[in-house]
Amino acid sequence: MAEPPRPELPIAVFDSGVGGLTVLHECLVSLPHEDFVYLGDTARFPYGRRSADELRAFALELAELLLAEGAKLLVVACNSATAAAAGVLREHLAGRVGVLSVVGPESRLAARATRSGRVGLLATPATVASGAYDRALATEASAATLESVAAPELAPLIQAGGEIDALVVDYVERVCAPLRAAAVDTVILGCTHYPLVRPILQRTLGRRVEIVTSGAAIADEVERELLAHGLERPESRRGSYRFRCSGDPEAFRRVGTRFLQLPLGDVRHVEVASAGPDEGDEASRSQRAAA
Repeated sequence: MAEPPRPELPIAVFDSGVGGLTVLHECLVSLPHEDFVYLGDTARFPYGRRSADELRAFALELAELLLAEGAKLLVVACNSATAAAAGVLREHLAGRVGVLSVVGPESRLAARATRSGRVGLLATPATVASGAYDRALATEASAATLESVAAPELAPLIQAGGEIDALVVDYVERVCAPLRAAAVDTVILGCTHYPLVRPILQRTLGRRVEIVTSGAAIADEVERELLAHGLERPESRRGSYRFRCSGDPEAFRRVGTRFLQLPLGDVRHVEVASAGPDEGDEASRSQRAAA
């Protein structure tokens, strides 16, 4: 039985792999007095081409693993999982723990940022196909239009590590072309990997285009949620953070340090259900791709 939420418990965060560490980074910077536990499902990365049914099953499983350790708030740091499973998670966990996800906060930021009402979305195929951002943006700014572009190879290219080379630059140019043609003035980065190439995205899109990321959006939402329910820790303390992954812990640590931009320390392995023929370890595939 999971513990009921109380201030002393950590904030739990999960993602398809290490990309969500960009979200955790923002939370650690904004809320240094809080404790966090992060679970990366590296054994089943990538989520971007998974079916909605698969993503819902994965999200429910990961949530239960984290709640079994104790958590006062659950953050879904994966855009694909959010798009497919946020509603199911909230219904399943109602009365047990609050659930925050990335789509709503990013859409609110984009609605405030856009001047022309033309907003772009760069995301995985699963996220684009779900229509989650279309619905969320329509709620926040009914007159705004959304130009969505699926970028199936961008997250794996970033995950492969190494220097930003001509292959990455050329791919970014291709996926950003429809956004430039649509004259968007705001672009939502709908995958937690994408902030690592924000400079090349900004250069490609132009300096007048506002880029919205999930990390900045979710950190403010986490703080508001804690304050609203009296779950915040004293600001005088220094919080801790720890990691779990479903793949190889050593590979997770090596790749994850680049995303978190802080030391990872100990990473503990957790078992998850088999993912079928697409199953594999995210970090290990990254190393093969970079070789």
